[in-house]
Formats: sequence, C-alpha cells, structure tokens
Amino acid sequence: MLKVILPTIMLLPTALLSPPKFLWTNTTMYSLLIAALSLQWLIPTYYPYKFLSNWTGINQISSPLLVLSCWLLPLMIMASQNHLQGEPLPRKRMFISTLIMVQPFILLAFSTTELALFYIAFEATLIPTLILITRWGNQPERLSAGTYLLFYTLVSSLPLLITIMHLYVKIGTLHLPTLELTHPTLSTSWTSILSGLALLMAFMVKAPLYGLHLWLPKAHVEAPIAGSMLLAALLLKLGGYGIMRVTLLMGPLSNILHYPFLTLALWGALMTSSICLRQTDLKSLIAYSSVSHMGLVIAAGMIQTHWSFSGAMILMISHGLTSSMLFCLANTNYERTHSRILLLTRGLQPLLPLMATWWLLANLTNMALPPTTNLMAELTIMITLFNWSALTIILTGIATLLTASYTLFMLLVTQRGSIPSHITSIQNSTTREHLLMTLHIIPMFLLILKPELISGAPL
Repeated sequence: MLKVILPTIMLLPTALLSPPKFLWTNTTMYSLLIAALSLQWLIPTYYPYKFLSNWTGINQISSPLLVLSCWLLPLMIMASQNHLQGEPLPRKRMFISTLIMVQPFILLAFSTTELALFYIAFEATLIPTLILITRWGNQPERLSAGTYLLFYTLVSSLPLLITIMHLYVKIGTLHLPTLELTHPTLSTSWTSILSGLALLMAFMVKAPLYGLHLWLPKAHVEAPIAGSMLLAALLLKLGGYGIMRVTLLMGPLSNILHYPFLTLALWGALMTSSICLRQTDLKSLIAYSSVSHMGLVIAAGMIQTHWSFSGAMILMISHGLTSSMLFCLANTNYERTHSRILLLTRGLQPLLPLMATWWLLANLTNMALPPTTNLMAELTIMITLFNWSALTIILTGIATLLTASYTLFMLLVTQRGSIPSHITSIQNSTTREHLLMTLHIIPMFLLILKPELISGAPL
C-alpha cells in the first residue's frame, strides 16, 4: 500500500518544484506511472485481504475502486490543462497540489481496515473538493454550491461518528475484519435501528440517495472539470463503498430500514431520469444521470446478496469511467462555445467529427448497450431486485427506458441539428483531448473482456 501512497504524496513536491515548462508533463507522467503501478492490486487472490498491514488491507471490493482512483488522477490533470492556461504559475501549482491532496485520502478510505481511520479519510476528502469548487469554479454561485456540499456532508456524517464510538464501546474494536466476524445481536430495539440509520445516512448523502441529492447538481455545475470528474467518478463511489462495507457489519437489516431506502433509491432512479429529459444545462443533465445510476447501486447494497454486491461493484466502476468521460466531453464543448445550455451548443458534429465519435461511444456506454459492463451491471442488479420482489421490475424497467431516452436526447441535441448562428468559428479538437477520451474508453473496452476483475466476487 505504501508503494503507491508514498509516491502519491511525493507528487506534491513535484508539482511545487517542477520548472514551469515541464509542470504539466512531469505531474501527468508521474501520476500515470503510479496508475500503472496500482494495477498490481487487480491480481486475483484466494485470500480475503491482499497486502494486509496493521491499518490497511485490500479486498475484492476495494481493489477495483483503488485502481480507478489512481487511474483518474492523471486524467484530471490532463483535463484541467486548458482551463488553467491563462492563470499565473503559482495558481497552477496550487490547483495541481489540491488535486493531489485528495488522492491519499481516497486511497486510505478505500483500503483501511480500521473504521475510525475510514471516517477520518472519508471526511478529509471534503476539504480539497471544497477548495476546488469554491476557488476554481466558473460562476459566483460556486460559493452556495460549496456551502450546500459542506453542510449536507457534515450534518449527515456527525451521527456516523457518534455511532462509530457507540460501536467501539459495545464491541471493543473498530477493526473491520474482526467486526465482520463478530455476530451482531439481533435486536429490534430503537438503539439498533437508530444506529443503523446513522451508519447508513452519511453514505446515502454521499452516494447520493434521491431526496438527499440536492447538493450534487449544484456542486457539479459550479465545479471546474477536475472537480466534476473527482465528484462523479470517486466521491460518489465512497458512498457506495461505505454502504457495502457497513451493511455487512450490521447483520440482517431490519425491514424498517430496508424498505424506505430501497423505495427511495428506485423511485429516485425513475424521477432523476425523467428530470434529465427536461434539463437545459448539459452538466446538470450528466449530474442527474449520476443520481439515477447510484440509485441502483444503493438498492443493490441494501439487498446484501453476493449477486447484488457484484452488480453494484461493476456499475460503480463502469459509471465512474463513463460519467467522467461525459464531463470531459461537456467541458470540451464548454471551452469552445462558452455555454452549457444545450440549445446554444447544438449541431457540433460537422465541425468536430472525431469528437462526435467520442460522444457516441460515451453515450452508448451510458445507456448500457451490450456488450458493455454497464449492461452486465444493470442486468445483475435488476435480477437481484426482481428476485427480492417482483414489483421492482416496473420501476427498474421504466428507469432503463428513460435512461436510454435522455442519453439519446443528449447525443442528438449536442451533435445533430443546425449550428446556432452565433458560432462562426470554432477551435479544432486537440491531441490532448483525444488522448484523454482514449484513456477513458480503453479500460471500458478491456473490462468487457474480463469483467470478473471488477465484480467484487472472490475469483
């Protein structure tokens, strides 16, 4: 674990001390090397934990998420290059340093075996994200978006801290492998129901569950491109990962907790998909689609079967790559037209034909076209939900139909139609942008060949 965390921390002096000419090259290449090094975590093993130390250990659920977080750091740095072009050098260094600071905390959160350390790392990711949104966002509303993010996260995570302390008093340890082995006392007392609710609440806000999701579109729309990628691809996955790890500790969940969360998650998938159909803002549309996909992950996490966990894992990784790519594409449009309004940025296919290919690929993976891993994940989750209750097929079926509808709507509006009269000249797409899209799409295509690497099931 230290093999990756230490080089990641050493990226900070690299960003601060690199000569101006090589700043982007050095940080990108170094972080790509770290990403390549992290691929060793995907090697299958028959043991429950790999690379186990006193504080950290990598199991089948955390290894794909860890590799995803290492893989996305160089992509975030590459995506931000144009956004920061006109800024003075110290500000560029500060931006890259802020991005790098999130990374060790995310790695710790995904790999720690100690619940207290998990809580610290989980909360610490909030600070650099907040700095990114409020300092480098696009509009004055970024301050209100930052406030929303801060207060939603803080209010939901304080009960989590109290419950973790309560667990420690009750059981005497916060070591996750030990907690998984201790059989929980099956009681329907208010204490256990409230502690279960508190444990889940922080992750439900982070994931986000429909009804607790209002901070997400605001934060996404105001964040710079790296902030959007970080939120969509990694911080939402912290919520999903937390739900999966914590529900295992809670033993069989009482139905009082099961039903409201499952209902809200599935209803939310339906509602946010239909909200997407009437969005005028491109980034907001992609943000709402994230809520809809994560609704399926929450529903799967609540059922607690092998199949549902496996589907949730595959969907988290697939959605991480897909939504990150969609945000990058939205950003390339924004940098050229300086508008996120769909009506003002339409008909770009004749002007940027290769970019239109990337748009098509990203949208097809987003709507879960076979043989993508997104389809495999959604089918797995639907089968487990149907097995749990046949009525869920109505909600999940309509949600899938709406997902396909808004994805096609997004593709048609941005790429087809007549070019707006105010667009007279447009900057060509660059090699950097094409490389960025390629690095998003290659893992997606490779995972189609071997999806068991990310299925979270012991191989």
